[in-house]
Amino acid sequence: MKSARSLLAATALLGALVAMPAYAAAPEPKAVVATYANIAQAMYEDALKAARDLNKAVDVFLGAPTEENLKKAREAWLAARVPYQQTEGFRFGNPQVDEWEGKVNAWPLDEGLIDYVDTSSYGEKSDENPLYRANVIANKKIRVGRNQVDASKITKKLLSDKLQEAGGVESNVATGYHAIEFLLWGQDLNGTKAGAGTRPATDYALDKCTHGNCERRREYLRAATELLVDDLSEMVQAWSAKGAARKEVTAKKANDGLATILTGLGSLSYGELAGERMKLGLILHDPEEEHDCFSDNTHNSHYYDQVGMAAIYNGRYVRTDGSVIEGASLAAYAKEKAGDAAGKVDAAMKNATDKLGAIKARADKGVEAYDQMIAEGNAEGNRVVEEGVNSLVAQARAIEGLVSALGLKIKIEGSDSLDNPSAVQ
Repeated sequence: MKSARSLLAATALLGALVAMPAYAAAPEPKAVVATYANIAQAMYEDALKAARDLNKAVDVFLGAPTEENLKKAREAWLAARVPYQQTEGFRFGNPQVDEWEGKVNAWPLDEGLIDYVDTSSYGEKSDENPLYRANVIANKKIRVGRNQVDASKITKKLLSDKLQEAGGVESNVATGYHAIEFLLWGQDLNGTKAGAGTRPATDYALDKCTHGNCERRREYLRAATELLVDDLSEMVQAWSAKGAARKEVTAKKANDGLATILTGLGSLSYGELAGERMKLGLILHDPEEEHDCFSDNTHNSHYYDQVGMAAIYNGRYVRTDGSVIEGASLAAYAKEKAGDAAGKVDAAMKNATDKLGAIKARADKGVEAYDQMIAEGNAEGNRVVEEGVNSLVAQARAIEGLVSALGLKIKIEGSDSLDNPSAVQ
């Protein structure tokens, strides 16, 4: 499902990893933070545009639910992941982003909340989640605790206000990219063997409907994609000239602004990506722990997280239309103020990009998908993923070294998978 446009975009993005604007002297921290905010706005704008393209593709598919139109909707979803994943470096240091992120990218999810599932692989129930098999598409009334929720009409409000994290259970994910992913692909029932989800287009057909409730499934898919556009619009506004997220970070003292940038990069590198998204799945050899588990797109999600981190650090982002947003960078500031530590960050970022690129290349070339790489007994696949984990840990350690050299203080998010692996065995 690769296009010439996507290949060109990937080439341009890869070029961004090694390109860095030159400065005669260290840029002012305020200028570095301003570039950071400009890149945030541009990245979220690109993510919003891609989500709108996805919404259009879904509309076409629902208008004519053929296998070809389903394929195009899936391709639009895959394309939408590229710009969004690059934004994840803005989490952790920016509370507004981290609080918002769960609406659009929460995972893993108990998909039985949304639609039918194969219980032979999914199971019948969960002690932790009473809504494990609630199947809102098949049921017009859902009980959440003591309350009965009217789900007779599937709307954006129902998904966001009533079902998202219903009952206080984080795995009740009703909105965002992964809910849409499940609706487009269905469950991946292949375990650690080749193959992604194979939901048929007829699940959305008004005649010859498969698996029942096709009209409600159509309502859910439409509401979820429209809600994704709404949520991304909110974040674009937050980083606009007068937006709350931009105002918050640019109003900080110089060192605090730099610390915000490094908190996001360090926490995504270590606790989130290396730990929760990669090491955990590798320890458990569990395909349910891969990020884009229905579509087998995890190799791209991990890689573009790293692309985004490099863009933020280097103050240079190549947009999906090929234009470039760049300015005073943390990399340039660090080079002048703490050259040795900055050199270690540069080397660690290049190594992490290479190692995550190797995972991506292995999947793109058809050697095996990410869920196969983490399978028990797959020594070579495990090694490639482990090297990716180690490179991200090294990147986080280099960032910590830079923090110390610059006289800053940050707290990097941890992960039991890395800090206490016996707890997840």
